[in-house]
Amino acid sequence: MASTTTLPPTVGFDLDMTLIDSRPGIRACYRALSERTGTPIDADLAVTRLGPPLTDELINWFPAERIDEVADLYRAMYPTYAIAATPALPGAREAMSAVREAGGRAVVVTAKHEPNARLHLAHLGIEPDAVIGDLWAEQKASALREHGAGVYVGDHVGDVRGARTAGALSVAVATGPCDPAELRAAGADVVLTDLTEFPAWLSHHMNGVNDANGRENGDRPGYSPAARA
Repeated sequence: MASTTTLPPTVGFDLDMTLIDSRPGIRACYRALSERTGTPIDADLAVTRLGPPLTDELINWFPAERIDEVADLYRAMYPTYAIAATPALPGAREAMSAVREAGGRAVVVTAKHEPNARLHLAHLGIEPDAVIGDLWAEQKASALREHGAGVYVGDHVGDVRGARTAGALSVAVATGPCDPAELRAAGADVVLTDLTEFPAWLSHHMNGVNDANGRENGDRPGYSPAARA
């Protein structure tokens, strides 16, 4: 089995439920929003559906004509209720470090409102090379292409679609609302349990280590035995 070293990578990372466990902060913000607006919101249910844009969730609780207004209010309240309550997920910092140690760049591409995404990263001391917000699913491809990302890491089937639209390798982590079977069915090239497995996977990928059966699952590159579940 041939082993070839690839060029230093640019790796894109999703934010919510990939790098950070945003459930506690978002739950608190939804509860505060419910109190502020007088509208019942099941915050516990809402945080099981993280990934898509904010407006996709708000439409479950507010009439269509109020969505833009309420979204603006939520985003304004978000720094107060969500930033301090949100921890990094296991392996997040190590994953970023692994990219840098490989000579690469790490960029965050997220559906979250960009100023709030930056606040999360600053609070946690995570410093990517670039942060691009307000992009969901296939929309993420434009930022991934602009930054030359050959790998995109995310927890949602929408992240898989974004990676594939950009022509990037889709590395999925099963830390969000989508289970490994869903992520594979959506076309993920690699499925990891969480980011603690990412440094070893990246090392294998950089050294051209593939499964003994070759590039299976659609002849996809970067597939390694450690990534199989």
